[in-house]
Amino acid sequence: MTDEVLQPHEPAASYLARPEDVHRVCLLYSGGLDTSVMLKWIQDQYECEVVALTINLGQPGEDYEVVREKALRLGAVDARVIDAREEFAHDFIVPAIKANAIYGLNYPLFTALGRPLIAKLAVDVARETGCDTIAHGCTGKGNDQVRIDGTVATLAPELKIIAPVRDWKMGRDEEIAYAREHGIPVKGGTETAPYSIDDNIWGRSSEGKWIEELDHAPDDDVFQLVTRPEDAPDESETVTITFEEGVPVALNGEELEIVELLERVGALGMKHGVGIVDHIEDRIVGLKVRDIYEVPAAAILLPAHAELERLVGTIHQNRFKPTLDQQWAYLVYAGLWWEPLRTDLDAYIDEVNKYVTGTIGMKLYKGMARVVTRESPNAVYDAQLATFSESGGLFSQQASPGFIELWSLQSRLAWRLRNEDRG
Repeated sequence: MTDEVLQPHEPAASYLARPEDVHRVCLLYSGGLDTSVMLKWIQDQYECEVVALTINLGQPGEDYEVVREKALRLGAVDARVIDAREEFAHDFIVPAIKANAIYGLNYPLFTALGRPLIAKLAVDVARETGCDTIAHGCTGKGNDQVRIDGTVATLAPELKIIAPVRDWKMGRDEEIAYAREHGIPVKGGTETAPYSIDDNIWGRSSEGKWIEELDHAPDDDVFQLVTRPEDAPDESETVTITFEEGVPVALNGEELEIVELLERVGALGMKHGVGIVDHIEDRIVGLKVRDIYEVPAAAILLPAHAELERLVGTIHQNRFKPTLDQQWAYLVYAGLWWEPLRTDLDAYIDEVNKYVTGTIGMKLYKGMARVVTRESPNAVYDAQLATFSESGGLFSQQASPGFIELWSLQSRLAWRLRNEDRG
Protein backbone atom coordinates (compact mmCIF):
# COMPACT_ATOMS: atom_id res chain seq x y z
CA MET A 1 0.00 0.00 0.00
CA THR A 2 1.20 3.51 -0.74
CA ASP A 3 1.03 6.66 1.38
CA GLU A 4 0.23 8.69 -1.74
CA VAL A 5 -2.63 11.10 -1.11
CA LEU A 6 -5.93 10.15 -2.71
CA GLN A 7 -6.81 12.12 -5.81
CA PRO A 8 -10.35 13.35 -6.42
CA HIS A 9 -12.27 11.05 -8.73
CA GLU A 10 -15.79 10.39 -9.88
CA PRO A 11 -17.27 7.78 -7.54
CA ALA A 12 -18.72 4.61 -9.04
CA ALA A 13 -21.92 5.01 -6.98
CA SER A 14 -23.76 8.03 -5.63
CA TYR A 15 -23.32 6.95 -1.99
CA LEU A 16 -19.51 6.74 -2.20
CA ALA A 17 -17.57 9.61 -0.64
CA ARG A 18 -15.45 12.05 -2.57
CA PRO A 19 -12.14 12.58 -0.73
CA GLU A 20 -12.62 16.34 -0.47
CA ASP A 21 -15.99 15.89 1.26
CA VAL A 22 -14.73 13.59 4.05
CA HIS A 23 -14.26 15.41 7.37
CA ARG A 24 -15.36 13.01 10.11
CA VAL A 25 -15.67 9.26 9.64
CA CYS A 26 -17.50 6.66 11.70
CA LEU A 27 -15.34 3.55 11.30
CA LEU A 28 -16.78 0.12 12.01
CA TYR A 29 -13.87 -1.09 14.12
CA SER A 30 -13.22 -4.65 15.27
CA GLY A 31 -9.71 -4.16 16.59
CA GLY A 32 -8.38 -6.67 14.07
CA LEU A 33 -5.81 -6.23 11.34
CA ASP A 34 -8.00 -4.69 8.61
CA THR A 35 -9.74 -2.06 10.69
CA SER A 36 -6.65 -1.16 12.74
CA VAL A 37 -4.73 -0.44 9.54
CA MET A 38 -7.76 1.45 8.21
CA LEU A 39 -7.98 3.67 11.29
CA LYS A 40 -4.47 4.99 10.69
CA TRP A 41 -4.78 5.07 6.90
CA ILE A 42 -8.04 7.06 6.88
CA GLN A 43 -6.60 9.75 9.14
CA ASP A 44 -3.54 10.17 6.90
CA GLN A 45 -5.21 9.90 3.52
CA TYR A 46 -8.30 12.00 4.20
CA GLU A 47 -6.82 14.28 6.88
CA CYS A 48 -9.99 13.76 8.87
CA GLU A 49 -11.21 12.72 12.30
CA VAL A 50 -12.27 9.14 13.00
CA VAL A 51 -14.88 7.87 15.44
CA ALA A 52 -14.36 4.15 16.08
CA LEU A 53 -17.46 2.03 16.62
CA THR A 54 -17.31 -1.56 17.89
CA ILE A 55 -20.44 -3.73 18.04
CA ASN A 56 -20.73 -6.65 20.44
CA LEU A 57 -22.84 -9.36 18.80
CA GLY A 58 -21.56 -12.07 21.11
CA GLN A 59 -18.08 -12.60 19.68
CA PRO A 60 -16.41 -15.06 22.09
CA GLY A 61 -13.32 -14.09 24.05
CA GLU A 62 -13.31 -10.40 23.11
CA ASP A 63 -12.12 -7.76 25.60
CA TYR A 64 -13.96 -4.67 24.41
CA GLU A 65 -12.17 -2.28 26.72
CA VAL A 66 -8.88 -3.36 25.15
CA VAL A 67 -10.38 -2.84 21.69
CA ARG A 68 -11.63 0.63 22.64
CA GLU A 69 -8.27 1.68 24.12
CA LYS A 70 -6.43 0.44 21.02
CA ALA A 71 -8.64 2.62 18.81
CA LEU A 72 -7.88 5.68 20.94
CA ARG A 73 -4.13 4.92 20.84
CA LEU A 74 -4.31 4.79 17.06
CA GLY A 75 -5.80 8.28 16.94
CA ALA A 76 -9.57 7.91 17.10
CA VAL A 77 -11.22 11.06 18.51
CA ASP A 78 -13.91 8.86 20.07
CA ALA A 79 -14.25 5.09 20.51
CA ARG A 80 -17.59 3.54 21.34
CA VAL A 81 -18.66 -0.01 22.14
CA ILE A 82 -22.30 -1.04 21.83
CA ASP A 83 -23.59 -4.27 23.36
CA ALA A 84 -26.17 -5.28 20.75
CA ARG A 85 -26.56 -8.93 21.72
CA GLU A 86 -30.16 -8.59 22.89
CA GLU A 87 -31.25 -6.69 19.80
CA PHE A 88 -29.39 -9.10 17.55
CA ALA A 89 -30.98 -12.13 19.21
CA HIS A 90 -34.55 -10.78 19.38
CA ASP A 91 -34.78 -8.88 16.10
CA PHE A 92 -32.57 -10.93 13.80
CA ILE A 93 -31.83 -14.44 15.09
CA VAL A 94 -35.38 -15.17 16.29
CA PRO A 95 -36.92 -14.29 12.88
CA ALA A 96 -34.26 -16.48 11.27
CA ILE A 97 -35.23 -19.41 13.50
CA LYS A 98 -38.90 -18.93 12.62
CA ALA A 99 -37.90 -18.93 8.94
CA ASN A 100 -35.66 -22.02 9.31
CA ALA A 101 -33.13 -19.78 7.60
CA ILE A 102 -30.46 -21.67 5.67
CA TYR A 103 -28.73 -20.52 2.48
CA GLY A 104 -27.28 -23.03 0.06
CA LEU A 105 -28.33 -26.03 2.16
CA ASN A 106 -25.71 -25.37 4.87
CA TYR A 107 -25.17 -21.72 5.83
CA PRO A 108 -27.34 -20.41 8.71
CA LEU A 109 -26.72 -16.75 7.79
CA PHE A 110 -24.96 -15.64 10.97
CA THR A 111 -22.78 -13.01 9.27
CA ALA A 112 -25.60 -12.01 6.93
CA LEU A 113 -27.91 -11.45 9.92
CA GLY A 114 -25.39 -9.33 11.78
CA ARG A 115 -24.44 -6.89 9.03
CA PRO A 116 -27.73 -4.95 8.68
CA LEU A 117 -27.80 -4.42 12.45
CA ILE A 118 -24.16 -3.29 12.52
CA ALA A 119 -24.80 -0.86 9.67
CA LYS A 120 -27.98 0.47 11.30
CA LEU A 121 -26.10 1.16 14.54
CA ALA A 122 -23.32 2.85 12.54
CA VAL A 123 -25.92 5.17 11.03
CA ASP A 124 -27.20 6.04 14.52
CA VAL A 125 -23.71 6.78 15.88
CA ALA A 126 -22.64 8.68 12.76
CA ARG A 127 -25.61 11.01 13.11
CA GLU A 128 -25.09 11.39 16.85
CA THR A 129 -21.38 12.24 16.53
CA GLY A 130 -21.62 14.50 13.49
CA CYS A 131 -19.95 12.16 11.00
CA ASP A 132 -20.47 12.67 7.29
CA THR A 133 -19.05 9.30 6.26
CA ILE A 134 -19.15 5.65 7.36
CA ALA A 135 -16.16 3.39 6.75
CA HIS A 136 -16.04 -0.40 6.81
CA GLY A 137 -13.49 -3.12 6.15
CA CYS A 138 -15.34 -5.13 3.52
CA THR A 139 -13.53 -6.32 0.41
CA GLY A 140 -14.75 -5.97 -3.15
CA LYS A 141 -15.16 -9.75 -3.43
CA GLY A 142 -17.55 -10.40 -0.55
CA ASN A 143 -21.22 -10.11 0.30
CA ASP A 144 -20.75 -7.87 3.34
CA GLN A 145 -20.13 -4.78 1.20
CA VAL A 146 -23.59 -5.32 -0.32
CA ARG A 147 -25.21 -5.67 3.11
CA ILE A 148 -23.52 -2.65 4.72
CA ASP A 149 -23.55 -0.29 1.74
CA GLY A 150 -27.16 -1.17 1.00
CA THR A 151 -28.25 -0.58 4.59
CA VAL A 152 -26.53 2.81 4.88
CA ALA A 153 -27.82 3.95 1.49
CA THR A 154 -31.34 2.90 2.51
CA LEU A 155 -31.46 4.32 6.04
CA ALA A 156 -29.24 7.39 5.66
CA PRO A 157 -28.88 8.65 2.09
CA GLU A 158 -27.22 11.80 3.43
CA LEU A 159 -24.21 9.78 4.65
CA LYS A 160 -21.40 8.63 2.39
CA ILE A 161 -19.29 5.47 2.48
CA ILE A 162 -15.61 4.66 2.11
CA ALA A 163 -14.30 1.09 1.97
CA PRO A 164 -10.49 1.25 2.09
CA VAL A 165 -9.89 -2.49 1.71
CA ARG A 166 -12.01 -2.48 -1.44
CA ASP A 167 -10.17 0.55 -2.78
CA TRP A 168 -6.56 -0.19 -1.88
CA LYS A 169 -6.70 -3.76 -3.24
CA MET A 170 -4.16 -5.04 -0.70
CA GLY A 171 -3.71 -8.59 0.50
CA ARG A 172 -3.35 -9.50 4.16
CA ASP A 173 0.44 -9.89 3.97
CA GLU A 174 0.71 -6.33 2.70
CA GLU A 175 -1.57 -5.13 5.49
CA ILE A 176 0.68 -6.78 8.07
CA ALA A 177 3.70 -5.06 6.54
CA TYR A 178 1.89 -1.71 6.70
CA ALA A 179 0.94 -2.33 10.31
CA ARG A 180 4.54 -3.03 11.30
CA GLU A 181 5.76 0.02 9.40
CA HIS A 182 3.35 2.28 11.31
CA GLY A 183 3.61 0.63 14.72
CA ILE A 184 0.11 -0.87 14.66
CA PRO A 185 -0.15 -3.95 16.90
CA VAL A 186 -1.11 -7.14 15.06
CA LYS A 187 -3.18 -9.55 17.14
CA GLY A 188 -0.89 -12.42 18.14
CA GLY A 189 2.09 -10.71 16.49
CA THR A 190 1.83 -13.27 13.72
CA GLU A 191 4.40 -13.25 10.92
CA THR A 192 2.01 -14.92 8.47
CA ALA A 193 -1.43 -13.94 7.35
CA PRO A 194 -3.98 -15.46 9.78
CA TYR A 195 -7.35 -16.87 8.85
CA SER A 196 -9.95 -14.24 8.12
CA ILE A 197 -12.43 -14.71 10.95
CA ASP A 198 -15.93 -13.43 11.56
CA ASP A 199 -18.01 -14.52 14.52
CA ASN A 200 -20.99 -13.70 16.67
CA ILE A 201 -23.37 -15.51 18.99
CA TRP A 202 -24.90 -17.44 16.05
CA GLY A 203 -21.66 -18.78 14.53
CA ARG A 204 -18.13 -18.35 13.23
CA SER A 205 -16.58 -18.38 9.75
CA SER A 206 -12.99 -18.91 8.63
CA GLU A 207 -11.54 -18.02 5.25
CA GLY A 208 -8.09 -17.84 3.70
CA LYS A 209 -4.94 -19.98 3.77
CA TRP A 210 -5.58 -23.59 2.66
CA ILE A 211 -9.38 -23.13 2.75
CA GLU A 212 -9.14 -21.77 -0.80
CA GLU A 213 -7.69 -25.13 -1.94
CA LEU A 214 -10.68 -27.37 -2.61
CA ASP A 215 -8.63 -30.57 -2.41
CA HIS A 216 -7.23 -29.67 1.02
CA ALA A 217 -9.02 -31.31 3.95
CA PRO A 218 -9.57 -29.04 6.98
CA ASP A 219 -6.55 -28.50 9.22
CA ASP A 220 -7.29 -28.88 12.93
CA ASP A 221 -6.12 -25.36 13.79
CA VAL A 222 -9.14 -23.85 12.04
CA PHE A 223 -11.53 -25.21 14.67
CA GLN A 224 -11.34 -22.70 17.50
CA LEU A 225 -14.98 -22.96 18.55
CA VAL A 226 -16.30 -26.49 18.06
CA THR A 227 -14.58 -29.62 19.39
CA ARG A 228 -13.48 -31.93 16.60
CA PRO A 229 -16.06 -34.73 16.48
CA GLU A 230 -13.26 -37.28 16.92
CA ASP A 231 -12.41 -35.66 20.26
CA ALA A 232 -16.00 -35.18 21.46
CA PRO A 233 -17.30 -37.22 24.42
CA ASP A 234 -17.94 -40.92 23.83
CA GLU A 235 -21.30 -40.64 25.59
CA SER A 236 -24.24 -39.02 23.83
CA GLU A 237 -26.35 -36.33 25.50
CA THR A 238 -30.03 -35.65 24.91
CA VAL A 239 -31.24 -32.10 25.45
CA THR A 240 -34.71 -30.62 25.15
CA ILE A 241 -35.56 -27.30 23.53
CA THR A 242 -38.92 -25.70 24.35
CA PHE A 243 -40.47 -23.20 21.95
CA GLU A 244 -43.34 -20.77 22.41
CA GLU A 245 -44.81 -19.45 19.17
CA GLY A 246 -41.60 -20.38 17.36
CA VAL A 247 -39.25 -18.74 19.86
CA PRO A 248 -36.88 -20.94 21.91
CA VAL A 249 -37.59 -20.20 25.58
CA ALA A 250 -36.20 -23.11 27.62
CA LEU A 251 -33.32 -25.58 27.65
CA ASN A 252 -33.86 -28.87 29.47
CA GLY A 253 -36.97 -27.42 31.09
CA GLU A 254 -35.18 -24.32 32.43
CA GLU A 255 -36.60 -21.05 31.13
CA LEU A 256 -33.88 -18.72 29.87
CA GLU A 257 -33.61 -15.31 28.22
CA ILE A 258 -32.78 -15.63 24.55
CA VAL A 259 -29.10 -14.57 24.71
CA GLU A 260 -28.28 -16.96 27.55
CA LEU A 261 -30.21 -19.74 25.83
CA LEU A 262 -28.23 -19.23 22.61
CA GLU A 263 -24.97 -19.25 24.54
CA ARG A 264 -25.79 -22.40 26.50
CA VAL A 265 -27.11 -24.32 23.51
CA GLY A 266 -24.00 -23.25 21.62
CA ALA A 267 -21.76 -24.51 24.44
CA LEU A 268 -23.46 -27.92 24.31
CA GLY A 269 -22.95 -28.07 20.57
CA MET A 270 -19.28 -27.13 20.92
CA LYS A 271 -18.78 -29.87 23.51
CA HIS A 272 -20.22 -32.56 21.23
CA GLY A 273 -18.60 -31.42 17.97
CA VAL A 274 -21.90 -30.25 16.52
CA GLY A 275 -22.06 -27.54 13.86
CA ILE A 276 -18.97 -27.91 11.65
CA VAL A 277 -19.80 -26.97 8.04
CA ASP A 278 -17.34 -27.20 5.14
CA HIS A 279 -19.28 -25.26 2.54
CA ILE A 280 -19.09 -24.21 -1.13
CA GLU A 281 -21.10 -21.02 -1.47
CA ASP A 282 -22.47 -18.94 -4.35
CA ARG A 283 -21.85 -15.31 -3.48
CA ILE A 284 -24.01 -12.48 -4.71
CA VAL A 285 -21.05 -10.89 -6.50
CA GLY A 286 -20.71 -13.93 -8.75
CA LEU A 287 -17.93 -15.86 -7.04
CA LYS A 288 -18.09 -19.42 -5.83
CA VAL A 289 -16.09 -19.74 -2.59
CA ARG A 290 -15.32 -22.19 0.18
CA ASP A 291 -15.99 -21.35 3.81
CA ILE A 292 -15.48 -23.25 7.03
CA TYR A 293 -18.33 -22.52 9.45
CA GLU A 294 -18.75 -23.41 13.11
CA VAL A 295 -22.41 -23.01 14.02
CA PRO A 296 -23.19 -25.09 17.13
CA ALA A 297 -26.28 -23.20 18.36
CA ALA A 298 -27.82 -22.98 14.89
CA ALA A 299 -27.11 -26.66 14.18
CA ILE A 300 -29.27 -27.61 17.17
CA LEU A 301 -32.00 -24.96 17.22
CA LEU A 302 -32.82 -24.81 13.50
CA PRO A 303 -33.58 -28.54 13.05
CA ALA A 304 -35.45 -28.57 16.38
CA HIS A 305 -37.66 -25.70 15.27
CA ALA A 306 -38.21 -27.14 11.80
CA GLU A 307 -39.29 -30.47 13.31
CA LEU A 308 -41.77 -28.84 15.68
CA GLU A 309 -43.15 -26.70 12.87
CA ARG A 310 -43.74 -29.78 10.74
CA LEU A 311 -45.48 -31.48 13.66
CA VAL A 312 -48.05 -28.70 14.08
CA GLY A 313 -48.47 -27.83 10.38
CA THR A 314 -50.74 -29.46 7.84
CA ILE A 315 -49.35 -31.20 4.77
CA HIS A 316 -50.20 -28.11 2.71
CA GLN A 317 -48.44 -25.71 5.08
CA ASN A 318 -45.43 -28.01 5.26
CA ARG A 319 -45.12 -28.12 1.48
CA PHE A 320 -45.61 -24.37 1.03
CA LYS A 321 -43.59 -22.74 3.81
CA PRO A 322 -40.14 -24.10 2.83
CA THR A 323 -40.45 -22.18 -0.41
CA LEU A 324 -40.99 -18.95 1.52
CA ASP A 325 -38.22 -19.85 3.97
CA GLN A 326 -35.82 -20.26 1.06
CA GLN A 327 -36.81 -16.86 -0.35
CA TRP A 328 -36.44 -15.26 3.10
CA ALA A 329 -32.94 -16.70 3.47
CA TYR A 330 -31.96 -15.55 0.00
CA LEU A 331 -33.07 -11.96 0.65
CA VAL A 332 -31.10 -11.82 3.89
CA TYR A 333 -28.03 -13.43 2.34
CA ALA A 334 -28.21 -11.00 -0.58
CA GLY A 335 -28.13 -7.95 1.70
CA LEU A 336 -31.80 -7.07 1.25
CA TRP A 337 -32.87 -7.04 4.89
CA TRP A 338 -34.78 -3.80 4.30
CA GLU A 339 -36.60 -5.12 1.22
CA PRO A 340 -40.39 -4.97 1.81
CA LEU A 341 -40.78 -8.53 0.60
CA ARG A 342 -38.89 -9.75 3.67
CA THR A 343 -41.38 -8.14 6.04
CA ASP A 344 -44.21 -9.42 3.85
CA LEU A 345 -42.83 -12.92 4.30
CA ASP A 346 -42.45 -12.29 8.04
CA ALA A 347 -46.19 -11.71 8.29
CA TYR A 348 -46.94 -15.22 7.03
CA ILE A 349 -44.05 -16.79 8.93
CA ASP A 350 -45.20 -15.20 12.20
CA GLU A 351 -48.75 -16.43 11.61
CA VAL A 352 -47.57 -20.01 11.11
CA ASN A 353 -45.38 -19.80 14.20
CA LYS A 354 -48.31 -18.85 16.45
CA TYR A 355 -48.87 -22.60 16.77
CA VAL A 356 -45.21 -23.67 16.96
CA THR A 357 -45.26 -24.35 20.70
CA GLY A 358 -43.84 -27.50 22.25
CA THR A 359 -40.67 -29.36 23.13
CA ILE A 360 -38.18 -31.19 20.93
CA GLY A 361 -35.53 -33.60 22.23
CA MET A 362 -32.17 -33.55 20.40
CA LYS A 363 -29.52 -36.23 20.81
CA LEU A 364 -25.99 -34.83 20.50
CA TYR A 365 -23.18 -37.22 19.66
CA LYS A 366 -19.82 -36.70 17.94
CA GLY A 367 -20.86 -34.05 15.45
CA MET A 368 -24.50 -35.07 15.04
CA ALA A 369 -27.66 -33.42 16.37
CA ARG A 370 -30.66 -35.68 15.82
CA VAL A 371 -34.33 -35.24 16.73
CA VAL A 372 -35.44 -38.04 19.06
CA THR A 373 -38.59 -36.76 20.86
CA ARG A 374 -41.47 -34.44 20.01
CA GLU A 375 -44.27 -32.91 22.09
CA SER A 376 -46.80 -30.17 21.34
CA PRO A 377 -50.34 -29.30 22.38
CA ASN A 378 -50.90 -28.20 18.76
CA ALA A 379 -49.60 -31.35 17.06
CA VAL A 380 -51.64 -32.35 14.03
CA TYR A 381 -51.21 -35.93 15.20
CA ASP A 382 -53.50 -38.47 16.80
CA ALA A 383 -51.99 -41.68 18.07
CA GLN A 384 -55.33 -43.46 17.77
CA LEU A 385 -55.51 -42.56 14.09
CA ALA A 386 -51.88 -43.37 13.36
CA THR A 387 -51.62 -46.67 15.21
CA PHE A 388 -51.27 -49.98 13.35
CA SER A 389 -52.17 -51.96 16.46
CA GLU A 390 -55.91 -51.79 15.84
CA SER A 391 -58.28 -51.18 12.96
CA GLY A 392 -61.46 -49.14 12.72
CA GLY A 393 -62.00 -46.19 15.05
CA LEU A 394 -61.91 -42.68 13.68
CA PHE A 395 -60.06 -43.69 10.53
CA SER A 396 -62.15 -45.69 8.03
CA GLN A 397 -59.78 -48.00 6.22
CA GLN A 398 -62.68 -49.14 4.06
CA ALA A 399 -62.83 -45.66 2.52
CA SER A 400 -59.26 -45.89 1.23
CA PRO A 401 -59.86 -47.86 -2.00
CA GLY A 402 -62.38 -45.29 -3.26
CA PHE A 403 -59.95 -42.51 -2.43
CA ILE A 404 -57.15 -44.30 -4.29
CA GLU A 405 -59.32 -44.74 -7.39
CA LEU A 406 -60.10 -41.02 -7.56
CA TRP A 407 -56.62 -39.87 -6.49
CA SER A 408 -54.90 -41.85 -9.22
CA LEU A 409 -57.55 -41.30 -11.93
CA GLN A 410 -55.80 -38.68 -14.08
CA SER A 411 -52.41 -40.32 -13.73
CA ARG A 412 -53.83 -43.68 -14.84
CA LEU A 413 -55.63 -42.17 -17.82
CA ALA A 414 -52.53 -40.23 -18.92
CA TRP A 415 -50.31 -43.30 -18.65
CA ARG A 416 -52.70 -45.31 -20.81
CA LEU A 417 -52.87 -42.60 -23.49
CA ARG A 418 -49.09 -42.35 -23.66
CA ASN A 419 -48.62 -46.11 -23.84
CA GLU A 420 -51.40 -47.15 -26.28
CA ASP A 421 -48.89 -48.07 -28.97
CA ARG A 422 -47.36 -50.64 -26.62
CA GLY A 423 -50.59 -52.60 -26.52
